[in-house]
Amino acid sequence: MRSYRWLLTMIFTVEEINRDPALLPNLTLGYLAADSCLAEGSTLSAALAMVTGQEEAVTGEQCTRAPSVPVIIGDARSAASIVLADTLGVSYFASCACLSDRTRFPNFLRTIPSDAFQAKAIVHLLSLMGWSWVGVVSGDDAYGISGVQLLLKELEGSDVCIDYLEVIPKSHTLSKIRRIIERIQSSKARVVVTFAISPDMEVLLREVVKQNVTDRQWIATEAWSTSSHYSSWSGISLAGTLGFALRQVDIQGLGFYLTQLSPGGQQMQPLTQTVWEEMFGCKFVVESQINPLSGPQCTGLEKMESQEVYFDVIYNVYKAVYAIANAIQDMLNCEPGKGPFENGLLHYLKSVNFTTPVGELLHFDENGDVSASYDIVNWHVGPEGKVAFSLKMVFPPPVSVKLMEISPSALQLPVSVCSESCPPGTRKAVQKGKPVCCYDCIPCATGEIKCNKCPERFWSSTDQTVCVPMQVEFLSFRDNMGIVLSVLSVAGATLSGTTLAAFFHHRDTPLVRANNSELSFLLLLSLKLCFLCALAFIGQPAPWSCMLRHTLFGISFVVCLACVLSKTVVVLVAFRATLPGSNVMRYFGPLQQRAGILLCTLVQVVVCVLWLVLAPPVPTESAGGELGARVVLLCAVGSVAGFSLVLGYIGLLASICFIMAFLARKLPDNFNEAKLIAFSMLIFCAVWIAFVPAYVSSPGKYTVAVEVFAILASSYGLLLCIFAPKCYIILYPWSYNKVAMFALYLYSRLPQICYSKVLHSCVITPILFSHLH
Repeated sequence: MRSYRWLLTMIFTVEEINRDPALLPNLTLGYLAADSCLAEGSTLSAALAMVTGQEEAVTGEQCTRAPSVPVIIGDARSAASIVLADTLGVSYFASCACLSDRTRFPNFLRTIPSDAFQAKAIVHLLSLMGWSWVGVVSGDDAYGISGVQLLLKELEGSDVCIDYLEVIPKSHTLSKIRRIIERIQSSKARVVVTFAISPDMEVLLREVVKQNVTDRQWIATEAWSTSSHYSSWSGISLAGTLGFALRQVDIQGLGFYLTQLSPGGQQMQPLTQTVWEEMFGCKFVVESQINPLSGPQCTGLEKMESQEVYFDVIYNVYKAVYAIANAIQDMLNCEPGKGPFENGLLHYLKSVNFTTPVGELLHFDENGDVSASYDIVNWHVGPEGKVAFSLKMVFPPPVSVKLMEISPSALQLPVSVCSESCPPGTRKAVQKGKPVCCYDCIPCATGEIKCNKCPERFWSSTDQTVCVPMQVEFLSFRDNMGIVLSVLSVAGATLSGTTLAAFFHHRDTPLVRANNSELSFLLLLSLKLCFLCALAFIGQPAPWSCMLRHTLFGISFVVCLACVLSKTVVVLVAFRATLPGSNVMRYFGPLQQRAGILLCTLVQVVVCVLWLVLAPPVPTESAGGELGARVVLLCAVGSVAGFSLVLGYIGLLASICFIMAFLARKLPDNFNEAKLIAFSMLIFCAVWIAFVPAYVSSPGKYTVAVEVFAILASSYGLLLCIFAPKCYIILYPWSYNKVAMFALYLYSRLPQICYSKVLHSCVITPILFSHLH
């Protein structure tokens, strides 16, 4: 019946054009009609008969012979249209994308959109509805094969997967049809996408209705989405079907025209009677018929207005006839010298550009296609128990969706997924050997929401449903540990300052003068800086603080160790130069001592400058705390080599001091300052040797705390071991008098030393310490 209406639409359009005084006023259009019988051979034979003028019967008073047909409207099927590729044809229903190939089909035009647009629309609809697990059924012809290929191409990279792909054989073997239905029923895919012509789908769907398969959501293409042929027998099995339909318009007078033909007329009476019997379910009585009728008898008075007609493909037929008429009009209106062209009517058909009587602008693109536009129709069971169509949505080009009349929440949609959605706190893991839509849900990693990492400086909540700000952690002055270290740092600096003040106050006493006051003052000042540099390690890291803390630490400790080394070397050389008249000490006077300290300090300064210029320490962040729920602010060293050189140089000076003091351990017992220096260096080296593994293994802010503790411990070791005995003598005068008497005694017993100029500057100090001991 659909084909019958298409034929009547062509006749209606031809008659409408012939009545139009503006379009082809001096020319009358005629037509020939032939049944393709759904076979390529019949289609080709009919087409050849038309274009060569060999058609046997021609109806019409003005036609005295069978004319040659310049253009063919058809065929409806893509496979048949491919056969007609060598003739000039305008198809109203052949949507195979392969027909857009201008190399293979240069003479083909159509008023129906290519299936390339329909494939995009189907994928868009599946994604919109959340159907990620679908089955596909296609026909075994050009329409089905090409449509499935386009669909598979569009599905690449989408969130929709295909469970199965079944092909309806042209033989329509019942066993194969039933096998397809078994595959459909056994699949978890509740949605079935079809790409097949109406006759193939009818065979499949009749068996679906027979087996009462009602739990599937069918997606129909324009090939059968609006065919009223299914309304009388599909029942609830196909209710809810969503179909892509061509644009429906209201053509003035056509609806009335389709209902006014009667089987008693002279025009195409056999065809009309056959359609009438199928439409109303009755039979006409034939005079030669012997057997009685098995059903009701047709009276010819049945009313066609009771039949629902969906004007989708009909409008394509309407546009095809008007395109041909306008092309002929353009060809007749050609100017001398500007046509007609070599390829005749084809040239004008390709370049036609006009507005149809319903107000639509029509033209063909470079591939012979028109612009795409689809209606989404929903099948529902009407009051009489028959399937009816209702418009739900529109897909205008380029397949953008207007969600005004349909949405997933507005319908009772089936769930068609291979695996259920993963709950919060889990992620998808694709099952081995299956499409990406089939997965297992495994717990997400900590710090992720829906297995997506939280933004910077955010962390997942306990139930992994929301990202919360991380706790920022650094060694702060408000922390208990920071307060303790700050107090120790200030106390050490204060103690160093107090000792320096005491030495300066008693600078004229024999004790201070004999202790090389210049080195002592410089040593105490550097120790004070060592204590204070620990404060630079506390607080939120900043670029300036990161550079200050390491350079101040490195330089102050080098100055301190250089002073200690100078004192040790002078003591050792003084007691080793035992020969009378030996003048070796002239190379270790105050000037040489200052130069040695300056040289040692300059080496560290150069290393620090290069470090700060090439790769300075900078603030950085690292995950810390339980499961990384905190962000720890630290100072990255920038250059590991620079940091290693600073520490290595300090270690080198400390080692040399320790070795020198160790060599002086066997000096006379009264001269034992070397032993105290050796002991202080032993503490210093032990602290920094233990610092390395503790620094590496400490987490978060405790890394900084370990470094600060090492600085304070080594500084306190130097301060207490070297200056505590001297302070004891200064603070207790009675002990000072005894030491002074002992010093006079030494002057009389050691003439070879007393005559040395170095005696009062470096030798008296160990003597005083020995007396206290």
